[in-house]
Order: sequence, then C-alpha cells, then structure tokens
Amino acid sequence: MENNQQQETICAISTPMAKGAIAIIRISGKDALTLASQIFRTHTANIQARKAYFGHIFDGEDILDDVLLTYFQAPHSFTGEDMVEISTHGSLYIQERLIALLIEAGCRLATPGEFTQRAFLNGKLDLSQAEAIADLIASQSKAAHHLAMNNLRGQVSKKIALLRDKLIHFSALMELELDFSEEDVEFADRKQFSDLLDDIETEIVKLLQSFQSGNAIKKGMAVAIVGKPNVGKSTLLNALLKEERAIVSDISGTTRDTIEDTIQLNGFLFRFVDTAGIRENADVIEQLGIQRSFNAIENAMIILWVVDKWTPQDLQEQYQSLFAQTNLSDKKKFLLLNKIDTAQEQTGNIVFEDFSTLPISAKNNVNISALEQQLSTYAQSCYESHETMISNLRHYHAFENALQALRQAKDSFSNGLSNDLIAVDIRQTLYFLSEIVGEVSNEDILSEIFSKFCIGK
Repeated sequence: MENNQQQETICAISTPMAKGAIAIIRISGKDALTLASQIFRTHTANIQARKAYFGHIFDGEDILDDVLLTYFQAPHSFTGEDMVEISTHGSLYIQERLIALLIEAGCRLATPGEFTQRAFLNGKLDLSQAEAIADLIASQSKAAHHLAMNNLRGQVSKKIALLRDKLIHFSALMELELDFSEEDVEFADRKQFSDLLDDIETEIVKLLQSFQSGNAIKKGMAVAIVGKPNVGKSTLLNALLKEERAIVSDISGTTRDTIEDTIQLNGFLFRFVDTAGIRENADVIEQLGIQRSFNAIENAMIILWVVDKWTPQDLQEQYQSLFAQTNLSDKKKFLLLNKIDTAQEQTGNIVFEDFSTLPISAKNNVNISALEQQLSTYAQSCYESHETMISNLRHYHAFENALQALRQAKDSFSNGLSNDLIAVDIRQTLYFLSEIVGEVSNEDILSEIFSKFCIGK
C-alpha cells in the first residue's frame, strides 16, 4: 500500500451487502471521527472512545437513519488507527446512501482487505494471522473454525518465532567468529549447532506433513465413492446426504460423471464425490466419466470402495480394475460390503489389504451411522496428530524453501565448509521463515493476499 493511500481515511460496509436487520459501516484513519461527525448528530458534545452513542445520520436536513456510533482511538483499534463503526438498519438504500455521504465528507472507499492490511502494517497482527482472519470468515465447520482461531491467536507465528530465535542465536555466534577469523576462536558449540539443525529440520518436516490434514480440514476432506456400476454408490451418497442428490437406477452406467456434495459430521466437513462406475466396454461419454473417477481416486483423502460381491476372486478383480493405477498408501480406505440384506455371501472375517471393512445396506440405511462415526473418528485423529497445523499453501511453499536452505546449511556444515558459506544458508532459511509472518515481504505478495479479502475487512 502506498504511503499516501495509507494516510487517507477509508470507509466500507463490513456486513454482507444484503437486506438485514443491522448493517455495520467501518471508517478508519486519522480523520475517522471528524468525517463521521459531519453527518452524525447526537446529544453528547464530546464523543469518547469505547462508548456507543445513539444518534441520527443526516442527509442534508433529512434524517437518513437512527444509528449507534462507536469510536475506537488509536492505537487501540483493529487497524491501529482511529476507527468508527456505525450500526444502521440493514436497508440496502440506507447502507449505500451512508457510504455515499461519507465519501462526500472526504472518506475513500476501502479496497478489498484494506482494513486488515492496515492492521498488519501497523503491527496489530502478523501476516499469517491476517490470513487466518480470511480463513475464519470462510470456515464452514467447527474444526475449520478452531484451526483458524488457533492460527489467529498465533500458533504458527509462535512456532516460527521459536525456530527463528534459535537459528539467529547460533548464526550470530558463527558470524562473530568471522570477525575474529585471524585469531582462530570458536564462539558456537559445533555439537549444539549440529543438534539444533537436526531439531529444526524435524520441526519443519512435521509442519509440512500437517498440511494435507490442515488443508483438508479447512476445505473439507475429499471422499471418493468408487466401485463397479450398479453396486449402490449413488444410493450410498443419498444415504449420507439424507436427500435424493444422485439419480438411482438399476441400469448400469446411470452415473456418467462425478457428483459432489458436502456434509458435516461431528464438526468436520467432508466433500463426497460419487464417481462413475468403472467398467470395460464403456461408450465414449462414459469413458470421460471413468477418467474423472480415476482423478477423484487420486485426489481423495478417503476411499469408500463399494462392492456387492466379495468373494476373494471378486475383490481381487475389482481391486485391479479400480486401483491398479493409483498409489493408495497415504489414503484412508474403507471396503463397504453393500446390499447385505440380499447378499448370499457371509460378511464375517472379510479382510482385504489394509481396507477397513464394514457391511452396509445403503438402501435400507443399515450401518450408515457406523460409517459416519468411523469417518469422523478418522478426521479427529488427523486433527489431533499434529501439535501445530498449517493449512495455507503459501506457508507450505515457504516452509519447503526453508527446509531446502536448512538442508543446504547442514550439508555445508558436515562437509566442513567455511562459516561464511554456512551463514548464507542460515540467512536464507531465516528469510523464508520470516516471509510467512510478513517480516520480509513485497508489495506484490501483500496485494495478492489482501485482494482476496472482502471489502470492509
């Protein structure tokens, strides 16, 4: 943000732009109260910070609305600047007219994310916390909300600060040795430094490994419902969603494309994908759906393999046609023995590979609640398996770069290279860690991040 823009007083509607009982208009900048006072009148002559005042918004000589005005004095506000919040009735006309009056008084309409960007620039929060605000607003489940709140409260920031402080301490000692190179002295304990690099590498690897779960919790865990045609995949989707979302028919190949929908189970969001039945001799259109089925299997975190025949030979043949092209090692896998109410085969002691086996009847809702419980238990285990969890792709790439630089430092150290070369790699590691919290950044990165926010936040 240009300095002259940051000096301007901005305004925006902070609540959704729709008709409602109440709407909130925000004003931020050094002239926030002065400009608001040009159109707001109350019985109190001196408006004090952190108090709400009832009054009227005037449009010329006419009253536009009865409102509540609250003043927050810098630096004790969200943006760190003087701020005013006006609570009005939620008429679209009132909201739009009030913004127009503020602009006429001298405010500028805020750009997307500009309030949060000012909070970051004024040191009220770091960049990872600013991004957590966007995640908090977008959260669709209890788990996603909890994850965003942890990051807003600085869980990732604190972890980075701890790693940086340790690296900075040893880096400073090693660079100090460069100033006394002619005297051949050592200020940094080599064994401690080696152990430190190992510990930090372990911590960064853990954070990188948490991304798959963190991203899935934020966006919803991808679940692929797969199987041969007419085994009950669409019936299962409808049973899970508790609505007729997918067309069910006895005709093989009814589902010719993927069908997606989401549900929440015990506070976790799941994205279910009902895939086209995979078979040979399919027509051209069906082949396109089958290819999307393979893509869904590849991208899924959880596999629900639905079968209606489960002899060892049947399972082996179906497994080869469904999963031969895919690496399933990092996925949670369920083998669902469907149509147990009409099946001839026994369901007891069915074991196949590392799939969790569950007999069900999707049509008659048998064991569907047990499946839902197992899905939510797995999601809970993913959430609890990481002390600190990242869910932001920008953070993931920065940690990847930091890990690469750190490993280069380890190689340089183990190969006995000079301190100045090791110090370069350590500084590079610190750079990428600092990039996450915004201690080093550029205008393009900031613009990209905050442009994704809504106006008024």
